[in-house]
Amino acid sequence: DAEGLLRIKEENQKHYRRAQRHQEKKEKIQKHNRKLGELVEKKNYDLKTQYEHLANLRRTHILELTSVIFPIEEVKTSMRDPADVSSESDNAMTSSTVSKLAEARRTTYLSGRWVCDDHNGDTSISITGPWITLPNNGDYSAYYNWVEEKKTTQGPDMEHNNPAYTISAALCYATQLVNTLSLILDVNLPKKLCNRQFCGENLSRHRFTRAVKKLNANILHLCFSQHVNLDLLHPLHTLRNLMYLVSPDTENLGR
Repeated sequence: DAEGLLRIKEENQKHYRRAQRHQEKKEKIQKHNRKLGELVEKKNYDLKTQYEHLANLRRTHILELTSVIFPIEEVKTSMRDPADVSSESDNAMTSSTVSKLAEARRTTYLSGRWVCDDHNGDTSISITGPWITLPNNGDYSAYYNWVEEKKTTQGPDMEHNNPAYTISAALCYATQLVNTLSLILDVNLPKKLCNRQFCGENLSRHRFTRAVKKLNANILHLCFSQHVNLDLLHPLHTLRNLMYLVSPDTENLGR
C-alpha cells in the first residue's frame, strides 16, 4: 500500500507539472490572441479610414465631372397650370372641376396607357446645358415618330430644333456619364450600353426603347449602390434619377 501510495504521488506530481506547462501555454496563446485582436482592430480602422478617403476622392471626382463636363440641373418652365387659368377666367367653376383639371395635368398617355407624372409641365432636367432636356414623364415618342416620318419623307431634314435631336443628344450624354460613373465608383453595370448607342444612325422604335430601358436599369443600379432614397426614384425619369445620384446632398455618394 505504501508503494502504491508513492506511485500515485509521483503520478500526481507529473500531472501537476504538466498542468503548469499547459497553463503557461494557455497564457501565451491568450496573449498572442490579444495581440492579433489589437492588430486586426487597427487594420480595420485603417481600412475604414482608407475607404472614407477613397469615397471622398470619388465624390470629389464625380462632383467635378458633373459641374464641369456633364452639369445636370432642373430647368423651370413657364407653363401655367390649366386649372389656375380656367379658374381665373371662370369664377363660377366648382372645386371638383379644378381638381379634375389638376389630376388630368398630372397624367400622361404613354405607350398606350395613362401614367401618373407629378412633374409634368412644371420642370425639366437638362444635361450639359439648358437646351438639352428630356421629357419628365419618360415619353420619348417624339424620337421614333420622327424616325418613322423620315422614312416616308424624302429630302434633308431642315428642322434643327426638332425635339428628336434633343432627346438623342440628352440620352447620349447620359450614357457617357453613366459609363464614366461606373468606372469612378467601381460598380459593374447590369446592362452593356456603348456611348454611341443614341448617336449616329436613326434607331427603330424597338431598338430605341430597348436601349432606353438598359440605360434606366443602369442608372437605377448605380442609385441602389449609392443608397439613394428610393422615394425619390422613378423607373422612367432618366435624368432626374441621375440628378439625385450625383447630387451633393447624397450622403453615401462614393461608398
